[in-house]
Amino acid sequence: MTFIMVVDDEPHIVRTLTINLRARDYAVESAGDGRSALQIMSERTPDVIVLDLGLPDMEGVEVLRRIRETSLVPVIVLSARQESDDKIEALDAGADDYVTKPFGMAEFLARVRAAARRGSVEAEPLPTVHTTDFTLDFANYRATRGEQEVHLTPTEWRLLSALAATPGHLVTHAALLRAAWGPSYGRESNYLRVYANQLRRKLEPDTGRPQYIITEPGIGYRFMI
Repeated sequence: MTFIMVVDDEPHIVRTLTINLRARDYAVESAGDGRSALQIMSERTPDVIVLDLGLPDMEGVEVLRRIRETSLVPVIVLSARQESDDKIEALDAGADDYVTKPFGMAEFLARVRAAARRGSVEAEPLPTVHTTDFTLDFANYRATRGEQEVHLTPTEWRLLSALAATPGHLVTHAALLRAAWGPSYGRESNYLRVYANQLRRKLEPDTGRPQYIITEPGIGYRFMI
């Protein structure tokens, strides 16, 4: 039975989600604050986490960062915050999806199913990529420039995996968005600009003249080795 953890301090939201998830044969446990959620995580890893950003004891993004220190469990952020900066911060911290309150239950359940499918599929890692300037070890999620380790977020790893799977070939905006954030994304190309710039700052020797992450304006990106 798929185990869903709902982390939200609004009792009516927790009750509604719990009723609907259990009616579809999900096992559900809830937490009303970040510390309780992390305690549950230490005892039993959920298959999917539904996480509110506005928790009473700590920011949901901080909870997400702590989860990502030890787990790649799919996380769906559920929040009333609609600003793109909030979405980008959550996605950059490792969220797999972002649902804005108020939301439709049918759409929410579809996103849960998609997240559960992604979590259950263990894809073969890509071979390690060696370039003149950096190395990407996809099996161990380790990036280095010379002797220095480079921290990449889970979202950045997903984007690099999608690009490095077909080096030199164009990967469209829609394909990258789906690879990084799931099937409900396809038009948020502004997210990709933010992440491409972040990756260039971390990996490219000259961010003004990128050699590895190449923009095809209006279409997508290529990863050159």
